Amino acid sequence: MSLFFLRSLLAAAAWGSWSIAWSQTSGAPATALEEVTITAQPSPHASLSVPAQQLSGSALAQRLGSTLGETLDNLPGVANSSFGPNVGRPVIRGLEGERIRILQNSGANMDVSGLSFDHAVPLDPLTSERIEVLRGPATLLYSSSAVGGLVNVIDHRIARERTFDEQGGVLGKAELRAGGASHERSSAALVETGNERWVLHVDAMDRSTSNLVVPKLMDCTLNGVTSSQRRVCNSASNSQGTAAGGTLLFDRGYLGASSSEYRSTYGTVAEPDVSIGMLRRQQVVEGQWRDVSAWLQALKFQWGHTRYSHTEYPGAQTGTRFDNGGHELRLQATPYARALANGWQLQGVVGLQREGSQLAVQGAEAFVPASRTLSNAVFTHQVLTTGWGELSAGARAEAVAVRNQDTGIDKAFNPLTLAFGGMRNLRQGEAQDGWQLTSHLSWSQRAPKDYELFANGPHAATGTFEVGNVNSAMEKATQIDLGGAYKSGPHTASLTGFASEFANYLSLQSTGATDALHQLPVYALQGVRARLVGLESSASLRMVGGSQALWSSNASWGAMDLALRGDVVRADDLTHNQALPRIAPMRVGADWVLTQQAWGARLGFTHAAAQHRVPQASDVTTASYTLWNVGLNYHTRAAGVRWLVFAKLENLTNQLAYSSTSVLTQSMGSNAPPLAGRSAKVGLQAGF
Repeated sequence: MSLFFLRSLLAAAAWGSWSIAWSQTSGAPATALEEVTITAQPSPHASLSVPAQQLSGSALAQRLGSTLGETLDNLPGVANSSFGPNVGRPVIRGLEGERIRILQNSGANMDVSGLSFDHAVPLDPLTSERIEVLRGPATLLYSSSAVGGLVNVIDHRIARERTFDEQGGVLGKAELRAGGASHERSSAALVETGNERWVLHVDAMDRSTSNLVVPKLMDCTLNGVTSSQRRVCNSASNSQGTAAGGTLLFDRGYLGASSSEYRSTYGTVAEPDVSIGMLRRQQVVEGQWRDVSAWLQALKFQWGHTRYSHTEYPGAQTGTRFDNGGHELRLQATPYARALANGWQLQGVVGLQREGSQLAVQGAEAFVPASRTLSNAVFTHQVLTTGWGELSAGARAEAVAVRNQDTGIDKAFNPLTLAFGGMRNLRQGEAQDGWQLTSHLSWSQRAPKDYELFANGPHAATGTFEVGNVNSAMEKATQIDLGGAYKSGPHTASLTGFASEFANYLSLQSTGATDALHQLPVYALQGVRARLVGLESSASLRMVGGSQALWSSNASWGAMDLALRGDVVRADDLTHNQALPRIAPMRVGADWVLTQQAWGARLGFTHAAAQHRVPQASDVTTASYTLWNVGLNYHTRAAGVRWLVFAKLENLTNQLAYSSTSVLTQSMGSNAPPLAGRSAKVGLQAGF
């Protein structure tokens, strides 16, 4: 389905639905969109035992960035591995790349963003309904490689619950954004129509940005001419996405399908004359059958097929091209909860997953060969709910086969991962005030990826010659975390400590040699012993408004909360007695949050300490910085339409700051792009 056709369909549906919504305001009330929460958790009983963070609604709208990493950056324990403003994957508790699994609606994303730092994730948060960060035993339902956790990006292209009644209706949402340090101009819209038996969904987005404005002069060389400007050379982008979905709803389940397309063209920052054109097309079929039998509560399947293409253009020429195609099939069964003695209850899921992909690379910078990967897995996650809390356990066994298509070399791995969790609920009363204590322990194994096994060539994004290790063993880790969450009326606080011990952490290590042909330093994959330990915390204190306010109970000016957050992680390569690369420094932040009827305001800062712990003495360290931000939003409802107007000012002091989690800080030296300078962004969101 072409972009033009989908845009035309979206425009026609939006015009018709707006007319219907307007006419309903003078007669019968319009059908309202119920909030539908779709999560990667297997059952409602698991929600307390899974360490998770989430963004949705106005909170997501105001934090939304141009990349997934930027959107989640500065959540406790989460950083952004930015490669300029157009590329950013989440870093969770110091772990990145293939150790973080990115899902779309709990399904595989099938890109090559883990292969290179300059490869973007083909998902735009602009069309997302909800973003979740999950850790703990429940991650084993989706991958054994999610050692650091997984990020689930959720939309509503397939309806999993009834949205409309038997009379039917139309609903929609539209959003406009402008401004920011990249002079962003973006728009997105979705329309849904249907009744209690069927639902149709269409959405589209468009985003364009200019070169990023920063607080210092940057050198830019084009066609042999060097100029200085307060913009990051070659950091502009253009992205478009469209999708359509339909669902049939039955009394005991649903059957739905969706098709989506995402295109993006962006500069690579590290190379002023190179741009990347990316295209992903994906089709998904999903269904669920509930009340299957006397013992089986639900049976669910999900099938997805993805075609991904990524071409690098040095100037007007066509350079290296990456093509990745693949499929995923998931079958998941949920038995009815079993009542045990003392009122205890056991609830869980079991399932099968098959995932296959083929990577083909052509061009002068094809540092990885064509390869094929196939994995088959069985998994389970069980939750025991007791009178005092919960116990959870997860297990996943996989068979992974990786083939080098050029040489015919086959590698096989059988990773096994086990995880356990516990939650002690000490909260009492109707308000459920008090403590809730959690702990998780896991033993994980991760099969090496194709590029970790077979890479052998120059990698322009990092300025190195990379060599894989065809004899690499599986990555093995033991992880534990201990945490507590406290609630007293409007006051909340949480603190979690974690430790990860790797017996075979797969890491690119400098060999000290230089490739004679390309004159690049040679880095080879090596398994090392590694340890990561850290803390993450957050708190929200009601300062003004309400009987339990710490300063004043006077609510005439609304409610004022003080939101606090902080995290720190220390990561060591124990084999070489040095730090692991690209680790975020200690970070703390605070926000004053004011709510007064339809108005909301936020003033706060994020402070990052200096990061002097780098692998080698010659590596670049980063100085400390403090970024101040302010935001304002207004909610209202008029003529049957819900409106959200928001504005935010970022980096108020125009602070010069560099990211220690970005490979560009090391590879580009003094010409590495800093974080964005002072900027203002405004947005408008309408829903009916």
